Amino acid sequence: MPWKETCSVSERMRFVVRWSEEEGNFSALCREFRVSRKTGYKWLERCEREGPGGLEDRDPIARKCPHRTAEAVEDELVVARKAHPFWGPRKVRAWLVGRDAAADDALPAISTIGEIFKRRGLLRPRKRRLRVPIAPLPRAEAAGPNEIWSTDFKGHFALGDRSRCHPLTIADVYSRYSLKCEGFANPREEPVREQFELAFREFGLPARMRSDNGVPFASTAPGGLTRLVVWWVKLGIVPERIDPGHPEQNGRHERFHRTLKEEATKPPRADLASQQRRFDEFRREYNEERPHESLEDRPPGRIYALSMRPFPATLRGPEYDAETIVRRADDAGRISWKGTLLRLTRCLENEPVGLREIDDGRWEVRYGPVVLGVIDARGPKPVLMCAEASKAPEPGARAPVPGDRGAVCVASETGSGAEAPG
Repeated sequence: MPWKETCSVSERMRFVVRWSEEEGNFSALCREFRVSRKTGYKWLERCEREGPGGLEDRDPIARKCPHRTAEAVEDELVVARKAHPFWGPRKVRAWLVGRDAAADDALPAISTIGEIFKRRGLLRPRKRRLRVPIAPLPRAEAAGPNEIWSTDFKGHFALGDRSRCHPLTIADVYSRYSLKCEGFANPREEPVREQFELAFREFGLPARMRSDNGVPFASTAPGGLTRLVVWWVKLGIVPERIDPGHPEQNGRHERFHRTLKEEATKPPRADLASQQRRFDEFRREYNEERPHESLEDRPPGRIYALSMRPFPATLRGPEYDAETIVRRADDAGRISWKGTLLRLTRCLENEPVGLREIDDGRWEVRYGPVVLGVIDARGPKPVLMCAEASKAPEPGARAPVPGDRGAVCVASETGSGAEAPG
């Protein structure tokens, strides 16, 4: 005997046909098909109104949802999103709660806000990016405001008048507070130093300054010194540079640049003055309104506090301990050691340089906290070597001499200076 196959739609059609042909006891017919009278009348009504197609299965749609977000609340969320088109659901919710704490109970969950934005066409799908693990870095961590500031030049871009804008940014690493965002037509050292001085006078001095290896934060001179870095050291600031080609070591600042690019440079303004006005507006909003997830959805302005180290009236050179021999560089940035003039950099003209013996015949050269290299006096005459090439040679290996490829960092000159002790 073959199996009898049926489906819900065919059973409903049989129910309608039986009722139209027999028109007997409706309750008995419903009991035979094992449905309620209400369901039976629903099938008859659909078939009469829509024909056989009305007996097809339909998706269940709730007529009422007790937890549905009120339209007024949705409209408020959409207005906030349109006012801040680069903020996600979490930031929009935190921003609204920050303006009115009572709104916390009325606003839906972050996932629901995301669905509302998606339904209204206010979310753009993100590009998929390659995620690679970041190796741990032995860099200082900020435990409070002004322990570390980070600085960099965001990539330049064209303005409406076809001129170029080079934004200089300075931020506090701990609080993410944006201290400066200034556009330059030409990123020269003098105007850059002026902006740093304005920041120091307004916010005080940080303990450390983190930067990349670009101009004017670094050079090919010993220790990567520039006049700007020498000025930082004289202010008591420890310069800290990331490794070349590793922007992830300053990842917080790079992430800030991404936000700056999205919200303040697209589209670019007509000229540098109007672009700077946009930077100022962005900085105020970023510091005072924009919630930051790593700060428990608080804006950076609620975390940051002014430094307790004010900008000094006069500059002082770095100080050294009693075990360090101090040599003052001449006008050409050279120091005398054992009758030999060793050229450092003109950035150090008339500045005190410290020498400390680290091994027999080897002396570490510093300018404050910055290691400039190592003087190797084991050969015919002293040689200044880069820190990377200053490791002690293997037993029996000859000491490096001027002309060794990759070993000598700075050329030495025979001079008439008096022989130094040791």
